[in-house]
Amino acid sequence: MPEQAVTAQSEDFSRWYNEIVYRADLAAPSPVRGCVIIKPYGYEVWEGIKAGLDRRFKATGHQNAYFPLFIPESYIKREAEHVEGFSPELAVVTHAGGKELEEPLVVRPTSETVIGEAFSDWIQSYRDLPLLINQWANVVRWELRTRPFLRTAEFLWQEGHTAHATHDDAEAETMQMLDIYAEFAHDDAAIPVIKGEKSRLERFAGALRTYTIEAMMRDKRALQSGTSHNLGQNFAKAFDIRYLAESNQQEYCWTTSWGLSTRMVGAVVMAHGDDKGLRLPPVLAPHQVVIVPIYRRDAQRGAVMETVERLRLTLVEAGIRVHVDLREGQSPGFKFNDWEMRGVPLRLEVGPKDVEKDSAVLARRDRLGRAGKSFVPQAGIAAAAEELLAAIQRSLLEDARQFRDEHIQDARSYSELREVIETGDWARAAWAGSDADELQVKEQTGATIRCFPFDAGASSPCVKTGKPAERVALFAKAY
Repeated sequence: MPEQAVTAQSEDFSRWYNEIVYRADLAAPSPVRGCVIIKPYGYEVWEGIKAGLDRRFKATGHQNAYFPLFIPESYIKREAEHVEGFSPELAVVTHAGGKELEEPLVVRPTSETVIGEAFSDWIQSYRDLPLLINQWANVVRWELRTRPFLRTAEFLWQEGHTAHATHDDAEAETMQMLDIYAEFAHDDAAIPVIKGEKSRLERFAGALRTYTIEAMMRDKRALQSGTSHNLGQNFAKAFDIRYLAESNQQEYCWTTSWGLSTRMVGAVVMAHGDDKGLRLPPVLAPHQVVIVPIYRRDAQRGAVMETVERLRLTLVEAGIRVHVDLREGQSPGFKFNDWEMRGVPLRLEVGPKDVEKDSAVLARRDRLGRAGKSFVPQAGIAAAAEELLAAIQRSLLEDARQFRDEHIQDARSYSELREVIETGDWARAAWAGSDADELQVKEQTGATIRCFPFDAGASSPCVKTGKPAERVALFAKAY
């Protein structure tokens, strides 16, 4: 019996998303509320994200390390704004080994505190700076409303932590890492993002400034996809991270932190997926090409499989990630639909007629039906596949960019802003409002300031207060 069709995005985007995550085999439900099991296919997408980022981190001088999952509660309390920001989400261990602990341990929500303590030991002199550390880890934030990959009680991420001699050095690091996130999103995930600074209300707890990359999903909601924080000297003073300067004076370090999580898997699903399932960008796809052998009789099997294996080896030698679907008892049509659901960029079909003609059929996932099919000679299969994979990567990026740009509207008054948000679009507006004004916008529209984009300045009055505005804000409903 065929599987029931997926809920259309236009009918219920949230339901569509949950169905895709599970039907495409990215994840499975967990016995622990608010958590998910990341299945091999979903984890391979995450591994692609990790590889793309880790390569960039190491190219800019960062080293990987690992710090404890458990953090003494007293560490969290040392930075007042930090503990206030995270206290509702903390998971705390009070008993272990059959007895009550002398001091409760917080399950890592983020590692500024424990890494700050280590930095205070490791840094003695200006010669120890900059200290550039990254950690790949899991964290726990006890969320009440959860959704696979987007918001779960436990998730995977990387968190970078660095220490510098000056504010300017820390700021340069913060911006460099934001640029790396934006480059990765654009080049690897095929997601166009907007770089900008967060408002004070949306700033990371304890940070001097927070910068973000914001992406638009197919339901027009915003997704904060990566953040980079200039922590100033707040954590350095809380954890006594000091160095002996060349002037022979003790100075506090300037620190940063930055992170991107498995939320990016959800971003790939929601930025590119359609009513047939995933559409994975080739750079991140676990399988870039899936080969589906087609034959009706056993007498045809030998010649077809011989050709399939030859083509597989040719593609592998070209550096293409290939999977051959050898499942018995499933029709080619079932397999086509299954791999469309899983978002494999290219499908290679090989049947008896293709063997006779020394040809093969390549079908693009981003263009279904006849428009996405091409008949290519077997001798040129690698070059044809490489060309199509590059075209698919560009096409997904352009589709996402066009969709985003069509749904960002300029608002020149508060009434216009409210009207834009009511349609589900993002509103771009001059802003000079207070925290109270920002909260009022959220209460009245459900939208928040996603960021103050770097590439937008204002010379018009604030849409809320009418005061002269120097910055433009992007307002949107968000995940």
